[in-house]
Amino acid sequence: MLASFPLVALFLFQAFAAFIPSAELVPIGEGELFRRQASSSLTPSATSTTKPDSQCTNSPFTRQCWGNGFSITTNYDSTWPVTNKVVSYHLEVKNTTLAPDGVPRVVYAINGQFPGPTIRASWGDILEITVTNSLTTNGTSFHWHGIRQYKTNHMDGTNGVTECPLAPGKSRTYRFLCTQFGTTWYHSHYSDQYTDGVVGTMIIDGPATSNYDIDLGAMPITDWYYRPAFELAPLVQRGAFPGGPTGSNILINGTNVSPNGTTGQYHRTSLTKGKKYRLRLINTSTNDNFKVGLDGHNLTVISADFVPIVPYTTQWIFLAVGERYDVVINANQAIDSYWLHVIPQRGCSKNAVTNALAIFSYVGAQSPVPSNATRSNAPPGADCSDPNDKLVPYVKLNVPDNYTIPAKSRLDVGFAIVQDKANQTLFQWNLNFTAIVVPWGTPTLQYVLNNNNSYPSNMNLISLPDANAWSYWVIQAIPTIAPPIPHPIHLHGHDFYVLGAGSGIFNNSQTLKYKNPPRRDVAMLPASGYLVIAFITDNPGAWLMHCHIGWHIGLGLGAQFLEVPDKIAGLGVGSEFNQVCSDWNKYYDTALFDQEDSGL
Repeated sequence: MLASFPLVALFLFQAFAAFIPSAELVPIGEGELFRRQASSSLTPSATSTTKPDSQCTNSPFTRQCWGNGFSITTNYDSTWPVTNKVVSYHLEVKNTTLAPDGVPRVVYAINGQFPGPTIRASWGDILEITVTNSLTTNGTSFHWHGIRQYKTNHMDGTNGVTECPLAPGKSRTYRFLCTQFGTTWYHSHYSDQYTDGVVGTMIIDGPATSNYDIDLGAMPITDWYYRPAFELAPLVQRGAFPGGPTGSNILINGTNVSPNGTTGQYHRTSLTKGKKYRLRLINTSTNDNFKVGLDGHNLTVISADFVPIVPYTTQWIFLAVGERYDVVINANQAIDSYWLHVIPQRGCSKNAVTNALAIFSYVGAQSPVPSNATRSNAPPGADCSDPNDKLVPYVKLNVPDNYTIPAKSRLDVGFAIVQDKANQTLFQWNLNFTAIVVPWGTPTLQYVLNNNNSYPSNMNLISLPDANAWSYWVIQAIPTIAPPIPHPIHLHGHDFYVLGAGSGIFNNSQTLKYKNPPRRDVAMLPASGYLVIAFITDNPGAWLMHCHIGWHIGLGLGAQFLEVPDKIAGLGVGSEFNQVCSDWNKYYDTALFDQEDSGL
């Protein structure tokens, strides 16, 4: 592993005491205001064509409704239904050979398929997911991306932080409450393993900010490498691919034609004229960031990650690694077939394909394949920024603005080249001058449960001991010590507030947005720029924050917030945690492969 990283001083930070905002009024329709918690008399949004019934039942005409007093105006950070319904799944990861675009390669498939099965539940349900590791020479872990895991930190699935990896031949069960609703995905957090197939989608049904007739489900989009990640990652670590390896293809919902067009098939979606469709876009890539658009159609964007937003219309949406956007497509165009474009953006992608395609066909279209002429609508691919000014959360929450962010709240993104014990050159990405390395066999939660505060510095631990305090952070790319590359920054355990993002060095003179800023769990750090975020320490646990480019977190670009550790022992971690670690450590004593990267 990258154990030869130079050790630096452990940085401990104190969060800043503040308050949780009180309830605010939020807009529902033209001239209407309601409290965040809905009542059964909720008036439909401006996009409704009929009134909801007295129970505010979710329907194609009243998607803002949900029922039993819950609706799109409910602040799910503090309130959610409890259905007492348990939704169960069994996922098995196994080594196999698949050919998503007609080109065979080794894949770590879930239940024999790629992407893995869609996990679906409803707001307020309990998900109970049993994972079996049938790989022979690898551990695994399953992280439920963007799931808040409120007071269930030990279910986050982050090996080396909240659990030990799951040993070959072993099973474990994740159980957590769905306090949020919307679209997300799950993936392995065991080194670069998700690049090789350990990926699936998740849908938690709930209300929406715009009406639609039909839910098309999740559409994961990913870069695809013909050479497996377990071969590429060690080469990346040793500098063989400056900027990362070039993706071989882009898969749309697990399929595409090969780059030369000789094998594979386009993903196809059928539309009926006059209907409105919800499409759940997810970037499940290792490296590439995309713009997505459908010829001849606008996209009405209704959520960013798990956060419902005031709907806005666009032709193209930027989708960074780990980000999700739910969009509504109005099938109001001529009955025909249309190209969906997925454009990797220059400066934050590296793929052999410059315009990946899928097909949307109306029922009754004369041709199942669009004419090539419609491809001219594809935009130039140079935009690597989130549309933050358009992401207006539907439920209004504000951030205290009477605070100057101090220098000690700045986390610098850097890059280093070091030598290991064998005098080999290793590349590092680091955050706050440390390239994170997590100990698989002794995760952070084990330290906490053992009352052991002697954290190695390369665990890159940031202590947030105070409960219900505001925590402000500036993630700063330093152009003199890091290549000018944007980074999608993901925080576990929270929807954070995006106060600002821009070019240059942050110095507190920049204008930040404190009144109802965007909230999400992934946001883009601009190249040679800054990203300012805030969150409340209301969820005890060890939460990883990292760049979601797989090659970058593999080389160390991450840190972990240890949030209110005094409350972690009371979360009911349980005996399964200890059993998984016992099984792992027994296996790892004679494992064929050692940890060679950050472990994440």
